[in-house]
Amino acid sequence: MMTSESPVRTRERVDQDEIMAFEVLKEQLRVFWRELRLNPAIRHTSVIVPSLSVNQEELAKVPGAAYYEERLLFTLIRLKSPGARVIYLSSQPIHPDTIDYYLQLLVGVPASHAKRRLLLLCMQDASPRPLTQKILERPKVIARLREWIGDPQRAYITCYNSTALERRLAVTLGVPLNGTDPELLELGTKSGSRKVFHAAGVATPDGFEDLHSEEDVVKALLLLRERHPHLERAVVKLNESFSGEGNALFSYPEGLPDSPDECAATLYRELDSLKWPHAGETRATFFRKFADMGGIVEEFVSGTDLNSPSAQLRARPDGEVRLVSTHDQLLGSPTGQVYLGCRFPAAAEYRAFVRREAEKIGEVVARRGVVGRFGVDFLVFRDAQGEWQLRAVEINLRMGGTTPPFMALEFLTSGEFDEDRGSYVSRGKQKFYSATDNLKSPAYKGLLAEDLFDILTGYGIRFEPGSETGVLFYMIGALSEFGKLGVVSIGDSREEADELYQHTVAILDRETDAAPTLGGHLHPLFFHGPAGLE
Repeated sequence: MMTSESPVRTRERVDQDEIMAFEVLKEQLRVFWRELRLNPAIRHTSVIVPSLSVNQEELAKVPGAAYYEERLLFTLIRLKSPGARVIYLSSQPIHPDTIDYYLQLLVGVPASHAKRRLLLLCMQDASPRPLTQKILERPKVIARLREWIGDPQRAYITCYNSTALERRLAVTLGVPLNGTDPELLELGTKSGSRKVFHAAGVATPDGFEDLHSEEDVVKALLLLRERHPHLERAVVKLNESFSGEGNALFSYPEGLPDSPDECAATLYRELDSLKWPHAGETRATFFRKFADMGGIVEEFVSGTDLNSPSAQLRARPDGEVRLVSTHDQLLGSPTGQVYLGCRFPAAAEYRAFVRREAEKIGEVVARRGVVGRFGVDFLVFRDAQGEWQLRAVEINLRMGGTTPPFMALEFLTSGEFDEDRGSYVSRGKQKFYSATDNLKSPAYKGLLAEDLFDILTGYGIRFEPGSETGVLFYMIGALSEFGKLGVVSIGDSREEADELYQHTVAILDRETDAAPTLGGHLHPLFFHGPAGLE
């Protein structure tokens, strides 16, 4: 019951010639990476493919998901180097004012100079399919890309996540992918994550992986209850879901029968009472996907001062693994499992603990060949003695919700991350931020990008290069249709970052006559206190 071949690999017919060509490109990336580190000013091309190559049925649960392609616009930071050219692809057009909004923030680089080295290429295709698939379907686009890239030995592809589609694009263009080999994607599934945690010697919630049916889930729930007689809840997770959208909450009924068979029958019936973050999910749809991609069952972790920190790491092509950042995540939804926002850095009380355990995990995945940015999510809580306890819950072999705001910090400031202190220091000052890609309100619907920039200009809402504090918006394309956008507020203290956020939300609400309640958007008060699951 508890083991089976990974669905990530069995669903794909893998072209062996493509795999061999991809291996050659890996070495090409390692050689180029060494050259670029020695001389960052050399002429090169960065191809940005912000494709959300994930399960499209799961992605459809996220309002405005198509505009998440704009979250990688912070990669325009690469235009700070005068030898860099950037090609940014998208499914739908990106408003030119949005591009200007970012380019004018490149300190020391005239916007006109940066724009000459930026090429935007839109597929004019709003269909709910991965951007990479749309690119591969267009031979003329491939031809243009080859022409614009020039020397493929001086180029690389950056993507949101890497799958067989991104591998095919890399091989087609002859340009290496600065991302994880799709053959390793199993490491980032819920089942694969648990195996990595065990290999790294990092604590994880008690549970079972490689499950594929309702019967498997019932057996796992039964075994969990036998191990933990007082356990009240468990979580059932799809292997390839993201942002907590594929997590279902199970509550054990009171008075379970003593007979194992009767107990199993009771638990089977209770699967009708599973709670999902998304109202449209049902037992039938959930377990159809569960049978397809597999999943896990694990105990629901609870405790005093429960928080959900995460760590970002980067595995370089030369095999070096570095901690990039730590965050405290804000989770919400009816199940308390969905990512809403974050604060940087993670709380000082457990920041070093998170770093230590994340680095253990990073070493394991890097030895297995992972390249690029990836994240590890944790739960921390105090035990009966008041000591911090940690449980690793998920590896994300992709850019996650905490990636864009940290890229914004790098984009806007001249500092760097201090691994020893776990903080970001610029001009001698620590930097803090509060961020979300889920600031939303029905009252914001209908606002065009021009309207937003009018409001920002009128109230002076901006980032100040002199003090390196202020507010930056992203995912602006989702505003008019979905009343949703991303925002990161950067300050020299947690309090200043929160105050900037609150001030910004208050102005947007006032300008749109939003109701003076928590409404439908992420309220600033949610950034105070533990970002726990309950």
